[in-house]
Amino acid sequence: MSKIPFITKEQAEQIAAEYPTPFHIYDEKGIRENARNLKKAFAWNKGFKEFFAVKATPNPSILKILKEEGCGTDCSSYSELLMSKRCGFKSGEIMFSSNDTPEEEFIFAKELGAIINLDDITHIDILDKCCGIPETICCRFNPGGKFSISTTIMDNPGDAKYGMTREQIKEAFLRLKELGAKNFGIHSFLASNTVSNEYYPTLAEILFKLAAELEEETGVHISFINLSGGVGVPYTPDKEPNDIFVIGEGVRKAFEEILVPAGMGDVSIYTELGRYMLAPYGHLVTRAIREKHIYKEYIGTDACAVNLMRPAMYGAYHHITVLGKENEPCDHTYDITGSLCENNDKFAIDRKLPKIDMGDLLVIHDAGAHGLAMGYNYNGKLKSAELLLREDGSVVEIRRPETVDDYFATLEGYWDIIL
Repeated sequence: MSKIPFITKEQAEQIAAEYPTPFHIYDEKGIRENARNLKKAFAWNKGFKEFFAVKATPNPSILKILKEEGCGTDCSSYSELLMSKRCGFKSGEIMFSSNDTPEEEFIFAKELGAIINLDDITHIDILDKCCGIPETICCRFNPGGKFSISTTIMDNPGDAKYGMTREQIKEAFLRLKELGAKNFGIHSFLASNTVSNEYYPTLAEILFKLAAELEEETGVHISFINLSGGVGVPYTPDKEPNDIFVIGEGVRKAFEEILVPAGMGDVSIYTELGRYMLAPYGHLVTRAIREKHIYKEYIGTDACAVNLMRPAMYGAYHHITVLGKENEPCDHTYDITGSLCENNDKFAIDRKLPKIDMGDLLVIHDAGAHGLAMGYNYNGKLKSAELLLREDGSVVEIRRPETVDDYFATLEGYWDIIL
């Protein structure tokens, strides 16, 4: 099985003639269609809203597309809040979910009218002291233990640094109510990159039951429940992708079985997806520039972990297509590498691929989320450009590549100290 790139070899060569490799390129048509399907899948809930996780792909052009499709943003830092503001997101269209949060970020979030999602009970007094408690507030829940679907353990919330215990979130709601909060939300993230239609419905059952209990125990008005992220994408070509319509129907069923009988049928459902919204609609395009034949066969590219660090960081799989050789047999075994002075700077290990010749263009799939966003400047490497494939087939640059001047910019004024 294989994945099909959204650009051909001919397109890629034309693009590379103007924008040298490596570069990230995003598919506007795919992004828009995906956002519309998500909205349709949850159309049964009047207050539904997707708050795109900015950390996945922090680019204003991407945020503008999603804003036009009715999405808000989920932010975790001052910079992401500022980007949301500059992109025109208004009060109530921004979620602020952070941890170890500096006071100035709470202050700025409140100024923007962002919905603040408190990660810890100790943050209540900090928020109250620095800018006061807003009328609408959210708290993040961590049930502890292990999270499983059927007999499969999906993740281990008990080891996660995020969220409050069951006892703490009840106490937090009572305290926030005393301090003037009127509308409450619950947020939770229990597993990352699930490729299972059961994840959201299972999480929804947990949070819907919790919401009904908390509303009865505390008397607060719970106005929304944020299912957060966790709906993933199939990085390997053998897996079936999630069916967002099946997922939406599963959440609806839990909603009608738990919240409606509890008199909470007006609760809005929020999502906070990043990977699901963007990963499949972004490619990292790189060129084979070196080959090495020692104990293994290596193909060196002009990209490295600076451009996509997931394989180096977690050993994550990203499918690779050799453009123009999609129908050739995968009868060669390669490690596909970058040029960093780190042995983990590999996009693939022992990967079966067609014969790669110097100059071939490689598409690294599912790089639309947590790709360039996770980049860094180790070895003095520079981040690559981001391009957008428009619906009409044209290509525009939406972030220029970094330059050496950018790399040295923070040293301006300090050269005289060392020279």
